[in-house]
Amino acid sequence: MTNGKSSQLYGGDIISFSHQKMSSIDFSARPIRMRFMKLFHLLAATFFLPMSSFADAPILTEEEVKNGFHEHAVLAQFHRWFLLYENNDATLENQLNILAEDVTVKSSLGEATGHKAYAERVAKIPKTWKNAHRVKTASVSRDSDGKLALSAEVDYTNVGVLPEGAVRSAALIYKGSLKEGENELPKFTQITISPDESAAGKESIKWSDAYPENRLKSLIHQWLYLIEDPARRLEPFKELLADEYVLHFSTTEIKDFAGFEAWFRGPASSVSASTHVISDFSYKKLEKNQYSLSVTFDWQGILPSGHEMTAKTQHEWLVEDDPTERFARIREVKVKVLKPFAPLERGSN
Repeated sequence: MTNGKSSQLYGGDIISFSHQKMSSIDFSARPIRMRFMKLFHLLAATFFLPMSSFADAPILTEEEVKNGFHEHAVLAQFHRWFLLYENNDATLENQLNILAEDVTVKSSLGEATGHKAYAERVAKIPKTWKNAHRVKTASVSRDSDGKLALSAEVDYTNVGVLPEGAVRSAALIYKGSLKEGENELPKFTQITISPDESAAGKESIKWSDAYPENRLKSLIHQWLYLIEDPARRLEPFKELLADEYVLHFSTTEIKDFAGFEAWFRGPASSVSASTHVISDFSYKKLEKNQYSLSVTFDWQGILPSGHEMTAKTQHEWLVEDDPTERFARIREVKVKVLKPFAPLERGSN
């Protein structure tokens, strides 16, 4: 609650409406469909969006909402994993940053345990090779020991292994375990890479650069992780924002970190829990090390009152990238509301 308004965050945008508007909706005395539709029409009028423009968002359990930030943290690290293999300017230091000191990496090339052994192994990869990794599916859970666990299907293509520029391709299964640290991203303690026998014969026969996709998705997942993390840590955002940036949110425009802090400590902290489902990702390469991206966020949140809410937004970002840094940086954000902030009615989808 800030300045007499109730505010809600999704993907770095805030939708606010006055307590007067909220008080016209009796959450306890009216049938839930009537309450839902009244707020739905109210907010649709607020944003001048026709009813036909709304699409149903996936409905998550309360537990999934409360733990969604863990998934974004793991996927931020997972997309970072590929960067050293896909861009010669990426650094070993940043690669080791995602790995525990005693990490074990297993693949068809053998097994390496610890930073030193892993570093020696990747040093043998020819710089002339071109590698591309595209994540088809990825899921995050907890294993029997309570550690974060990753399972993913990845399409891998290479130019350099075979003669005359021929493309080598493979469908791979990644299995990973990660340990959580205090106020930092989780780190891989084990990564196992094996052939996906079920996808044999379906591999890609063309090579195309996957570095931009993995680089930008790691940034998106890191942004959402920090937005959703209950720890509400401000400092980590600094490495995600360019020296000069502008964030065009629906209720404010932010151009400096003082403004970002005021927003983050105020309206952005008004939820008990929230998470985002990513869809419709696309990007364009602009000039050197600069990209534009478009992504849709299906948001679901829980207010301090316990009421569940949903929303859907489309984000357009301008991003600049220094491959020697941990993450690319945001220069500009524009947000379009596709489905306004509204109560979630379970059983309606």
